[in-house]
Amino acid sequence: MRLMRWIACGVCGLLIGGMSAAHGQTVTSRPADRPAAERRPARTLRVAAVQMRSSRDLDDNVARTIRFIQRAARNRARVVVFPECSVTGYFKDVVVQTQAEALKDAEQRIAAACREAGVYAIVGMPVRDGGKLFNSAVVISPEGGIIERYHKMQLAEDWPTPGDHLSIYKIDGVWCTTIVCHDERYPELVRLPVLAGAQVVFYLSHESGLHDEKKLEPYRAQIQARAVENGVYVVHANAPANDDASGSHGHSRIILPDGNIMQEASIFGEDVLVADLDIGRANRINATNTYRSQLLAPWWRDGVSLVRRIE
Repeated sequence: MRLMRWIACGVCGLLIGGMSAAHGQTVTSRPADRPAAERRPARTLRVAAVQMRSSRDLDDNVARTIRFIQRAARNRARVVVFPECSVTGYFKDVVVQTQAEALKDAEQRIAAACREAGVYAIVGMPVRDGGKLFNSAVVISPEGGIIERYHKMQLAEDWPTPGDHLSIYKIDGVWCTTIVCHDERYPELVRLPVLAGAQVVFYLSHESGLHDEKKLEPYRAQIQARAVENGVYVVHANAPANDDASGSHGHSRIILPDGNIMQEASIFGEDVLVADLDIGRANRINATNTYRSQLLAPWWRDGVSLVRRIE
């Protein structure tokens, strides 16, 4: 069942090719100069979605995360995205037992790797805040600072605390937002940040495994809908399936603002998808058109007021 399904289209002269590495393969589009952090938003954002298989060993996961960051940086990616709970592995017992100090140390080591490589990273990991345990996406800057810790809002598990906010933040001047796994089923969690200005959605997941086959096509359809119904890019990092069909099911994706899939990873491979996003295509038109409704426009504006803007 080792299926490889690649779908490409002509954005920035997209080229699908392979780069040998110790794990999986890299799919890349035409090289582009890394955009400098500047006042004007980047016209092109080079992204890498890492389809990483995590273990129960925190230190090993951190070391492999750092190697993926270094590898993506060599391929001139500007932002590197990892699956849900990739730092600990998506194992309830491991997540619940991992203490705050260990999580803080893991975050600091990954942040140091971002600083050394000069890239952004969006990493899936648990976050402890007092007595609360969140399933989070941590956004790290090229200087090694923490831009945002987004906490999963809609839970499919019984072990974390539900998230308490939506947000948008800038990557090279481009407004972006994040959702985690089950969040994708709730359109408002994307629509509101897009109305607040987001043009790129980073989606971290550890979705159902291959035994739950009936979910595979809906997963693809739902996240494509989030892109086209808003007119934005979606960069999706999911965990791959294991040889015994446990784990997730792969199919990490980069999705265009018209809803078409620009790239899609394999089921079993530890693939890395790399592409240049033409930010001008993310016009948010299907989202902003909602303001034309005299009935609903005030309701949407009230919702947008709930979104944090992280400058």
